[in-house]
Amino acid sequence: MRAFGFLSFGHYGGNPAQGGITARQMLHDAIDISVGADELGVNGAYFRVHHYARQSAAPMPPLSAVAARTQRIEVGTGVIDMRYENPLYLAEEAAALDHIADGRVALGISRGAPEAADRGWESFGYTGSTDPRGADIAAAKFETFLQAIQGHPMTRAAARPTCPMPPRTPRSRSSRSPRSSSATSGGAPAPERPPSAPGSRA
Repeated sequence: MRAFGFLSFGHYGGNPAQGGITARQMLHDAIDISVGADELGVNGAYFRVHHYARQSAAPMPPLSAVAARTQRIEVGTGVIDMRYENPLYLAEEAAALDHIADGRVALGISRGAPEAADRGWESFGYTGSTDPRGADIAAAKFETFLQAIQGHPMTRAAARPTCPMPPRTPRSRSSRSPRSSSATSGGAPAPERPPSAPGSRA
């Protein structure tokens, strides 16, 4: 066996007196379990991402907490539903997480799956999909996200910038970008380049 890890669904809810846990306890437990797993030599701590359900929905805060308290374990997702994401904001968050984790990041992303909400991504402001499953907007967002984490310029500099230099997120201290795989394209990893969140060009 080369490596092993664990996948957390992040379930919460119910009456604590009857064995249920709160969202707060679920998050703290996930962080503590990940720290213990790192001490035991486990290779990966990965979190599911679900919206409109009593499961973990915002992976970057707990992943950042885990990364800050561990030394070796890889942190990541399985998987982020791109229908609900702003791809450039996600790229900025991924770059920040990569800095905290010193390159120990592996993000899984997806075009989505059946869920509790009917076209729930539209309530997040992402409309215009002609696919009942929203796969078309997920695919377009994935391409934008991939371009951003590879360091391609994503906008143009203002004619009269208020900053002395065009804004650009610092490159990662590690020699590679956060690894990203897509469930849409069979999980092919992204090219390993230093991450750069949305930048600008003159």
